[in-house]
Amino acid sequence: MAGDDVIASRSRSPLRFFCLTFALSIPFLLISAATGFELLPRLPVAALMTVCPVAAALILVYREDKTAGVVALLKRSFDYQRIGAKAWYAPVLLLMPATMALSYGLMRLLGVPLPFPSFSALPALALFAVFFIAALGEELGWSGYVTDPMQVRWGALHAGILLGLVWAAFHIVALLQAQRSPAWISWWCLNTVATRVVMVWLYNNTGKSVFAAALFHAMINVTWMLFPVRGSYFDPRVVGLIMTDVAAIVTVIWGPRTLVRRRAS
Repeated sequence: MAGDDVIASRSRSPLRFFCLTFALSIPFLLISAATGFELLPRLPVAALMTVCPVAAALILVYREDKTAGVVALLKRSFDYQRIGAKAWYAPVLLLMPATMALSYGLMRLLGVPLPFPSFSALPALALFAVFFIAALGEELGWSGYVTDPMQVRWGALHAGILLGLVWAAFHIVALLQAQRSPAWISWWCLNTVATRVVMVWLYNNTGKSVFAAALFHAMINVTWMLFPVRGSYFDPRVVGLIMTDVAAIVTVIWGPRTLVRRRAS
């Protein structure tokens, strides 16, 4: 299955995909700017542009392989059968809660007056369901369509960094519309690039599973919303430095070329 992904990805143009994704996001950004409507506090309507990566991927896949290609890409939404070692569900589901918990603890140690987290299970599960659907809208594009051609060209680490930069740039206008400061956005971008490197590591070690990438992406957003209060105390400086350390550790241990350990023959 992984070999088929590599063969299929060789002819794909990351630049074409990125340009189309950004072009499709323009109407959402214009509507957000014109209305000022927020889906949640500090979450402008521009957040709906999560559909743009999958829309761009589906358009390009249809041009490449017609309906069969579209069906094959959509089927990857639930390609959990690719995850051979089920132990990888642990970092997929628990890395972000652990990162946010560590961030909370460090901020308390630094004297930041944080309120105690307060949430209940059912609303959290409902939030997860919504964010998982939104994550599929992004990861069918970022992971399912463009990660492999980038890895073929530049290797896993460089692909993660480059894709992280594009992923960050994709959100900058929406963050400005959410009235985030330039300093906040800069630290958020560092966190986003490091997080994408970690996501490429998880993607490669779960048999290139889009389902795993979407689960992790959903956990990013859920843990942000559950951070006190609805993410209002979230500090991208702290989380960004933690995720940069995590990205550095996995790169050293698993190797920058593939971010996958070679099995002894």
